[in-house]
Amino acid sequence: MKKKVLAALLCAAMAGTMLAGCGGGSSDSGSSSDSGDEASAEDGEGEDGEVEPEAVTTVGPDSGTKMEMWSFVSQHNDFYAKMLEKWNEQNPDRQIQITFTTYPFGDMHNKMIMALQTGEGAPDLCDIERGQFPNFLQGEVQLYALNDALEPYMGDLVQSRFDIYSKDGNYYGAPTHVGATVMYYNDELLSQYGIDYKTIKTWDDYTAAAEKLKEATNGEVKMTEVDTGGTDWMWLSMAEHGEDQVDEDGRAVVTEGMAEMLKLQKEWLDNDLAMICPAGQVDTEEGKQAIMDQQFASFPKALWYMSRFVSDMPDEAGKWAIAPCPVFEEGQSRSVGIGGTGTVVTQQSADPELAADFIAYAKCSYEGCVGIWEDLGFDVVNKSVWKDPAITQDTSNKYIAFFRTNPFDVLNEIENEIEAITVNSNTFILGDYLNVTTFNSIFENGQDVDEALQECQDMVDIDQE
Repeated sequence: MKKKVLAALLCAAMAGTMLAGCGGGSSDSGSSSDSGDEASAEDGEGEDGEVEPEAVTTVGPDSGTKMEMWSFVSQHNDFYAKMLEKWNEQNPDRQIQITFTTYPFGDMHNKMIMALQTGEGAPDLCDIERGQFPNFLQGEVQLYALNDALEPYMGDLVQSRFDIYSKDGNYYGAPTHVGATVMYYNDELLSQYGIDYKTIKTWDDYTAAAEKLKEATNGEVKMTEVDTGGTDWMWLSMAEHGEDQVDEDGRAVVTEGMAEMLKLQKEWLDNDLAMICPAGQVDTEEGKQAIMDQQFASFPKALWYMSRFVSDMPDEAGKWAIAPCPVFEEGQSRSVGIGGTGTVVTQQSADPELAADFIAYAKCSYEGCVGIWEDLGFDVVNKSVWKDPAITQDTSNKYIAFFRTNPFDVLNEIENEIEAITVNSNTFILGDYLNVTTFNSIFENGQDVDEALQECQDMVDIDQE
């Protein structure tokens, strides 16, 4: 058990240095190897070695049940505080007072693991990033099952987003978003050269459009970027091929879908149709600058990346369209869920049932999901929000107003095509090796794709459980 605890702590610490955020605001430290894309911050300790919180706020009446809640994204805690005020207004007999504390990413997950293992010091509620979640499901789970609290909303929820936070039929995490991957197209730029993104259905169509763009711009504008610091493209291809990155025993594996996408990307690079993304992926300062400089005209990313455009690239308003991703063969699934945060209730809570009821209301009810959409710009897990014209046709909403296409139209189109990829401690090893070694070996050094992937598998097999 001690070995597993140390491994989990190492995993959290490593991810804290690699994670990019899908929380509100901007974080540009790179992409998680498991594509867990919540906002991160630098870890920090006080002079006495204790973790220093970045923010502490207490909300709710002194007469309410007192609780503690931790997050690594300040905007998440701001949202929960707003929902707590609504909860207290609607539940006079179940008042809650919560002290919200924001910690740096790695520090918070380490502190949480230790508190659960020692049986003391854990908060009532806590955000846990998706890539870290498997660490908290090992052995005897120290979290409180949310099944009963979720039951009133379950008919409207995206089931697959709860499955990734589950074990043995129990749901332990309330998700923040779906994280559906879509293609972002600079329609203003493409239309200047007679390219209609709406005609692109397959990767063959996409490659043909890339050839046309190359000819029209003398190669100055690429069709897309290729990541060396993130696995989003791999996840998308696995989803299209109906694959997963683990076998039936939970061991991480390279896949045919990975190979096919990597060979296609290498072909794009060799033919000057794509470029290696500055800093390894688009959720970095350098990646966003390349977008604004029109170095490439399209890229796949989860819908939560809309918030990056609005907050970090406001001058791009009115230029970009959102569409389903191309596929290798028509009929394949066109999306995959990427990133996420599961909010948990610990068994150390003074009133776990009350805590569970609150967080289910805050994150899964219609009212809560409207708040998540309006405040954070996420594709929420309650599908009734997707279907409500009062929300989906609200052109005053900053996210709807920003893009040439309505994100809810795309979300409803791909509703049944958003696949899920398994994340566990072994897939972290796989993702880390892909990002650190394999992608660079292929794209920078010209190594054969099949050879590079076999080397990757061999190295991962040495380290995985």
